Amino acid sequence: MNSPRQGRRLILWRHGQTSWNLERRFQGTTDIDLTEAGRGQARRAARLLASLEPDAIIASDLQRARDTAAELSALTGLEVHLDPALRETYAGDWQGLTHEEIIAAHGEQYAAWKRGEPVRRGGGELETEVADRAAPVVLAHAEKLPENGTLVVASHGGTIRTTIGRLLGLDSRHWESLGGLSNCCWSILGEGARGWRLMEHNAGTLPEPVLGDDD
Repeated sequence: MNSPRQGRRLILWRHGQTSWNLERRFQGTTDIDLTEAGRGQARRAARLLASLEPDAIIASDLQRARDTAAELSALTGLEVHLDPALRETYAGDWQGLTHEEIIAAHGEQYAAWKRGEPVRRGGGELETEVADRAAPVVLAHAEKLPENGTLVVASHGGTIRTTIGRLLGLDSRHWESLGGLSNCCWSILGEGARGWRLMEHNAGTLPEPVLGDDD
């Protein structure tokens, strides 16, 4: 017989597919809607996440994350608390461009980013600045959970990566070692005696390509 789970749990859930994901076009904070396939992904994922009996749901206020979270809200009856601090990384002039277009216009900056250097992509945010705004919101809502409670965070690939890195206490140079999330997949952090631990990463389906700004 399994012993009962101890400690709080955070489920960081990436939004469903958008047309810009398919085009490998940087979204950042641009408010792009889900595709029909993305809505189907959210419905399927919501059924799995509902079985984990979440106690609270928070989400980015961008439509793709809001609509993803709404599918879980419909199944659980939980209200979704929206917070702009959970938005994707602002990528300035890169937003709306494909990777090929970015390489053509900002090749040196793109190469530095791929090398893992701290880069304001398109004049936008540093990854550490994203963690500075997102991680405290997640922790504040986690503090409100009941004992052994579960919080679902519907957000974006880059924001989830930086938040996980910050909550695990990893140096920002090593955040890239956390692979990206496929659309509508999630990572689970569990509360341990020494802090948060990564229990699952990019879970939810059979392996799919990662199509997003953090790839």
